[in-house]
Formats: sequence, C-alpha cells, structure tokens
Amino acid sequence: MLLEELKPGLRIDGLMPAEVVTVIAAQWHGANALELTYKTAAGGLDQRVVFRKDEDKLSVARSGSRAFDANASDFKLVAEAQRISLAGLFDPMLAVATSDVQPLPHQIRAVYGELMPRTPLRFLLADDPGAGKTIMAGLYVKELLLRDDVKRCLIVAPGGLVDQWQDELFFKFGLRFDLLTNQLIDSQFNLNVFETYPLLIARMDQLSRNEHLKAQLQETEWDLIVVDEAHRMGGHYFGGKVEKTKRFQLGEMLGEITRHLLLMTATPHSGKEEDFQLFLTLLDRDRFEGRQKRSADVSGIMRRMIKEDLLTFEGRKLFPERIAETVPYELTALEYDLYEDVTHYVREGMNRADRIGGKRKNTVGFALTTWCSIEVGLCWPGGLAGG
Repeated sequence: MLLEELKPGLRIDGLMPAEVVTVIAAQWHGANALELTYKTAAGGLDQRVVFRKDEDKLSVARSGSRAFDANASDFKLVAEAQRISLAGLFDPMLAVATSDVQPLPHQIRAVYGELMPRTPLRFLLADDPGAGKTIMAGLYVKELLLRDDVKRCLIVAPGGLVDQWQDELFFKFGLRFDLLTNQLIDSQFNLNVFETYPLLIARMDQLSRNEHLKAQLQETEWDLIVVDEAHRMGGHYFGGKVEKTKRFQLGEMLGEITRHLLLMTATPHSGKEEDFQLFLTLLDRDRFEGRQKRSADVSGIMRRMIKEDLLTFEGRKLFPERIAETVPYELTALEYDLYEDVTHYVREGMNRADRIGGKRKNTVGFALTTWCSIEVGLCWPGGLAGG
C-alpha cells in the first residue's frame, strides 16, 4: 500500500513481524519517509520510520480472513437478502403476509396446524368443495419456498385445471410456475425438461400416458409434489386382484421421487372401503397395504372438513345450511302419463344399451338420458317451454 494511505486509526499488517498494529499518528519527513506512531496488540506504544521501499510489505489488516474494504451498497444488499431469508424464523405465517389472499380460519389451520409441522409430509387434504384447497396449497408452497425448504416443486392436476393453477399461483402468491406443454418439451431437445424447470405444472394424463415423460420424471428428485383431484389416481380390487390404472402407477412413482407429497380431493372415498385404503397406500404403503374390510384409521394422514363446519373469523357459517327433505307433489293426469311414458322409455332403452356392451353402451346411455331431459323440459309445465 502507498505511504499516503497510512492514516491515524488504520490497522496495518507488515510493520512488525506476525503482528497487527494500529496507527496513532503519521508525520512526513520529506516525500519518501513517514514516521509512524502506533499501538501494538498488547497495548504498547512505539514509533518507526517507513520508506517507499517498505510499501510492498504493508497492507490493511484483515479481520480473520476477510477485509473490511467491500462496497458498502453491496454489503447492504447481501445483508437485506440474508434478513429476508431468515424472516420465517420471526414471522410464523410469512406466506400470509406476503400474498394477495385473506385466508379463512380453516385454511390457516390446515397449512400451519396440519401441513407445516409434518416433515416429511405425506398428507391427504380432503375438505369439501369450496373450502379453498388451492389457496391452502399455495400458502403451503410459498411458505416452504420462503423458508428455503423447497427449491423444486411439481404441481400435477387434470388438464382443465392447469391454467387456473398457474394463474392462481402467480396473481395471488407471486409464484411463477411453468406449464409442461409440448412446446416446452420440444425446446429441451436431448435434455430432461424436469431438470431444467424447478417450478412446474403438469397435466395428470400427460404424465401417466407418456412413457418417455414418465421415464424422464423418474430420473428426477423433487422437494414437493402436489396432486389436485387426486381421487383420479385410485386403484381397484377386481376378483381378489389389484387393478392399477396408469394414473395409480403415476401416483406410486410420484411418492418415490419426492420428499413432501400432498394429495388433494373433495371426494376421497368412492363408497368402497377396500379401494379407499388402496388409494391411501400412495401416502403410506406399509400402513394400508393389503385388503382390509374394516374402516381405515386416517389419523395424522388426512383431514376432511364439511361445509357445515367452515366458519368465518366472526364465527358465522361460511355456507348456508343445507336442509334435505321430501316435498310431496301431486301430479295431474297428464303429468302422470308423461312420467310413466318417460320411465318406460328409459327402462327399455337402458336395457337395450346394456345388451350392446362395450364403449357404445355408455354413448347410447348418455344419449338416452340427454334426450329424456330435453323431452321433459319441453313438455312439463314450467319447463323449457313454459320458461
């Protein structure tokens, strides 16, 4: 360093062997000699004259292994980034404060009471329709991203919902996820598209039916995978044998390549207990393996809240109360004749459709049902014609 740089208060190295000293005063003797008064590490005072030839030996002392000569603006930027990365330690609901949502009580309990405490997560969120499961998933994803617990996240949803997922995550949570489209796949020629894009949304059937994509996906590892409408991945027992659909096989694979797995559906149970337990093996194979007739114990692995239990912060019911009752209605003679004719038409037509068999059976049955609905609407008083 130059002699001109030696100022009072500066800690310098190289003036004394293996010791850092602090400059107390500096007095020039001509243009090439400088008399330094300095304090040693032990607290003693001393003086010494240094010359131009000594400049190469002198340097600003470092604190440990780092010098305090960095750009102040850069240091402030790094310090702010570090502060933000640690914000989750001081705000337990950081995702709520940084998102454009106003979560309801049951949504907060789901994210911070059920999902966040479980690491690794294997969970089925099965609240009724309208409970806002997408909001809960978005809060959970963002919370883990802010805490640096998740860097790679995959959303798997039915084809008709992927655009909605992308919009919700961006506009409500500020999360930019890419859609797995054919154009995106083609742009990654000779590369694994799942490795290139760490935040991705994919169509369920696109993954389950494309063996090449499945092979690429199986080679990757994820921190979090969220599956919407997960009941579509259900398997079935048929004649004592398990029938695994392609979607079910996809669900099994997803559980193997991720640390956190969140399944979401409003209809987890199809009415067959054995099929429901088979579905739960996607979350915990050891716990639900085998064909069992008794009801499954889903404690710690599933949450289901019905609409009647959903409340606002003020304690009001979120949805109007549902009242189911039978209302008697007396048909006129013409209405009764129409009812009998339609019933006979459907019964005879459905029997014929059953005899057809195959995929055509479903097509014919659907056509019969649609036609009956139109006929009743046109003929019934107050129906389509009356409206």
